[in-house]
Amino acid sequence: MTWKAPCLAFAALLGVAPTATGRAEPNDQHQVRTSTDMADHPYLGMWITKDGLIRQELLPNGRYDEARDSRKSAYQGRYEIRGNRIEYWDDTGFTADGEFISDVLHHGGMLFYREKQLK
Repeated sequence: MTWKAPCLAFAALLGVAPTATGRAEPNDQHQVRTSTDMADHPYLGMWITKDGLIRQELLPNGRYDEARDSRKSAYQGRYEIRGNRIEYWDDTGFTADGEFISDVLHHGGMLFYREKQLK
């Protein structure tokens, strides 16, 4: 029974290449941002719906924290930004995506604005 072939195929789909130790590491075709790369990313910060009921903070460490109504940290997980696209991987297992258009985040059928824009 071999498990390496499926794991190698899965690693290739993720854009990582196995090393001599068998661990998957990012390859040249798929750059992974580090927390220091994200520290000054223009999309970082708090994004909120116009009614203020949903607040999503994009943190410099590649994590997000979303509050819903009075539920602080209702959803948390990691995110990646490529160009104007954002992909989310929630800690509970679901995934989502969005797009930044003219400094508005379009995500899950909702529009999010920078917190400072609504003040």
